[in-house]
Amino acid sequence: MVKQLRSSRNVLRRGTAIALVLSMSFAAVSPVAAQSLTDRFKSLFGGKSDEPAPPKPAPAPGQPAEDEVDCPQVTVRAGASTYAVGAAGKPAVGNEIRFQASITKMARECSRSSVGITARIGIQGRVIAGPAGAPATVEVPLRVAVVQGGVGEKVIASKAYRTTVEMSEGGSVPFTFIVEDLAYPTPSAAVADSYVFYVGFDPQALSPEPKGRKKK
Repeated sequence: MVKQLRSSRNVLRRGTAIALVLSMSFAAVSPVAAQSLTDRFKSLFGGKSDEPAPPKPAPAPGQPAEDEVDCPQVTVRAGASTYAVGAAGKPAVGNEIRFQASITKMARECSRSSVGITARIGIQGRVIAGPAGAPATVEVPLRVAVVQGGVGEKVIASKAYRTTVEMSEGGSVPFTFIVEDLAYPTPSAAVADSYVFYVGFDPQALSPEPKGRKKK
């Protein structure tokens, strides 16, 4: 009888401990939207997602498998790896810097689409507050392009983007951004190896689009 009571108490204790662990685990889970976004980042930057990847559709008749799609290397455009903003009317140097952004990591994926190839480019970076004091939110201008290299580069496709970064009291905030819609025609086998993805900061991405001329 004593052994049965001890066994029942042990089972009860184990059940309570397991329930406590499960309740703590569920409390730490982020909302579904945040989870799916995190999984997208993980898939691009080499992490493992907790959710199983959806099955890839079969290639169209006469088309190669998705694994055979050439996906150019991604690199930072020379001279576009940092973006600094100074105080009003002042150059972004020394104590006049309000904030500076930099790119720390990149990743890419390619898949076939109706226009040829659609690329997903992932960008990770960091914004650091400067001596002049950063604003509460920072607009980060980015540009992503696919370029055919060689003698006389040829821009195949280029798009400007912007993302908003909320600064913290610590003055150093990471940011992530994923380009989903960079599409370009499938290159021929002769030039595919010369293609490259360029990413970088582009202040012109913050400029408003020019208004169309009015018809007379």
